[in-house]
Amino acid sequence: MEPPYAPLSESCAKALGDKVYEKRKLASQEIEKMVTEFNNKNNSAQIRKLIEVLATDYATSRDANRRKGALIGLAAMGLGLGKDSGKYVQGMVTPIMTCLSDPDIRVRYFACESLYNVVKVARSAIIPFFPELFAALSRLVTDSDQMVKDGSELLDRLLKDIVTESSQTFNLQAFIPLLREHIYVKDAFARQYVISWISILNAVPDINMVNYLTEILDGLFVMLEDNTLEIQRMCETTISQFLKSIRNDSSSVRMEDTINTLITHAQSPNELIKSIAITWIREFVQIFGPNVLPYASGIFTAILPCLEYNVESKRSIKECAVSVNNSMMLLVSTKELKTETVAKIDLRSIMDVLSQYLTHNSMHTKIAVLKWIHHLFTNFPNEMSVHASNLNTNLLSTLADNSDEVVLQSLSVLAEIVNSQESRELNDFNKSHYRKFLLSLLNLFSEEKLILENRASLIIRKLCVLLNAEYIYRTFAEIIAEGVPNLKFASTVVRLLNMILLTSTELFELRTSLRNISNEKSADLFQCLYKSWAHCPVSTLSLCLLTQSYQHVSRLVTLFADVEITLELLTELDKLVQLIESPIFAPLRLTLVSKANNCADAQYLAHALFGILMLLPQTEAFDTLRNRLQCVPNYWGHEPVDERNSLEYKSGIDFDALEQHFIKLQKAHREQRIVHRKRSVITPESN
Repeated sequence: MEPPYAPLSESCAKALGDKVYEKRKLASQEIEKMVTEFNNKNNSAQIRKLIEVLATDYATSRDANRRKGALIGLAAMGLGLGKDSGKYVQGMVTPIMTCLSDPDIRVRYFACESLYNVVKVARSAIIPFFPELFAALSRLVTDSDQMVKDGSELLDRLLKDIVTESSQTFNLQAFIPLLREHIYVKDAFARQYVISWISILNAVPDINMVNYLTEILDGLFVMLEDNTLEIQRMCETTISQFLKSIRNDSSSVRMEDTINTLITHAQSPNELIKSIAITWIREFVQIFGPNVLPYASGIFTAILPCLEYNVESKRSIKECAVSVNNSMMLLVSTKELKTETVAKIDLRSIMDVLSQYLTHNSMHTKIAVLKWIHHLFTNFPNEMSVHASNLNTNLLSTLADNSDEVVLQSLSVLAEIVNSQESRELNDFNKSHYRKFLLSLLNLFSEEKLILENRASLIIRKLCVLLNAEYIYRTFAEIIAEGVPNLKFASTVVRLLNMILLTSTELFELRTSLRNISNEKSADLFQCLYKSWAHCPVSTLSLCLLTQSYQHVSRLVTLFADVEITLELLTELDKLVQLIESPIFAPLRLTLVSKANNCADAQYLAHALFGILMLLPQTEAFDTLRNRLQCVPNYWGHEPVDERNSLEYKSGIDFDALEQHFIKLQKAHREQRIVHRKRSVITPESN
């Protein structure tokens, strides 16, 4: 009969789990000899059996000494197998990896040591397990025990050597998502670990890390904020290495994605981050030339505020910003590329940015803005004419500036505008002007609660008559979606806009347009409204019911399980039920008995309405909706639903993305309510 731990002898099995290290060491030496003999005889069955004994009976034991025995035994197996260890590497590595997160410090240390010995002999055979090893080491470098940290660093250096020498077989594409996941860590040791890997990989000739720069550049900039000087230095050096690589060969870099990251970090309050980001932008402008013009508005947002810097510590940032500004101006004025330039630049977004900085506190910034406006009117008089009326008021206001240079430059721009309009009269509807007006109106509603409660509905309805109702709603939605700090106010405005949309006779055409989301324009408007309507759950349901997005409504209703059911929300649901019974929702009620689209819309709608019914308490609204649903025939319910037959599917809208947006906004509302409740407890409002 075989010993219970065969092929281990009974004495070896006992010694391997002994509390004395020397006895475990002797047992491991016996294992090494045994494995060497098995390997020489090609007895793979016994080798695998031994691995199974160590992995099952020792590595997962509750006895820490037995776990230590498993680790030293597996390391001995690696040494005994030598170059043939690659055949058994998975069986050996898996139990060791488990012990790397062991609660016992000594077990974790021995796991590092054991894995080091296995990896050392397995070499390139370990590459398939690299993602797991990388993730495990990222935890070990932050270990509370210094010995474990030291052991993990030795293993890390060995892995780097192996990856470097096995660069041809190293799967960089599979590793990048893991690297991206770890790049935003907060721990200083983990950050050093991640940066060191990026630096090592970037130094390997056969690995082109620039291909994946957009995946990690943002994380590197974030790390520059670390308080540890060593991390700042490592990070700055690594970023510099990337820029050097791009200078040598820019064909691998995804300029479009990268420059957006640079623009974001060029606006950082951190001077080091700002300086490096603007330096990169300067290099990109020189390297990619006219190809950066589509991002001109973002570049201006980054550099224009820097022109005011006068302190010595920010001198290099200002000089770099001036250089970028001058280079961009040369690109725009290149006569040979004028037609191409007009096609590439977005004058509207550029003018939005320039108008914003026209009222900046800094004289240097205002002068640069005025020179740009003058430059654009000089080079593109026809294209810039649409911006003339919008600029006049702002430009006239700058004539009161304290700086003579600003006044002179402003007069130059006004003169250029006049020259460009000698034989042209502008009668176009100026959307930018009205956007500003509607933003001011929202600010007024925010500041004056009585106006919001008593006059806002009338104001908005009349605006929809006098102006373009679709544009009014689209602009309000965009402003709210871009970020209203007071989320409760945002939901109040959305609720108001939604009620007007569903009940006002002035918005009949807009409602008719929204009902047809298979039309591209209507679909675009729906998505625009949805992004702000998501501030208010019931309003979102109403909008989706109006647009016949019944499948999405049926999904949204299930999400109400995570929405706080307040008296206000129940009141809104009550009103929604009343609206469903109104003439405006007659098409919805008819859908319930329609066989169109293979009854898909009817089934989704019924599911959604039953969901709303379940949310309601047993009030009059509950009875009304229940009575309505009892009138629905069941002839359409016998066949399985094919979502491809629904109107929603045919619209081509990405409803999954909209659902995630809804969930995100509702989470933000929940968090803000929690904060407000805490504040009200700490500082209760006075009566």
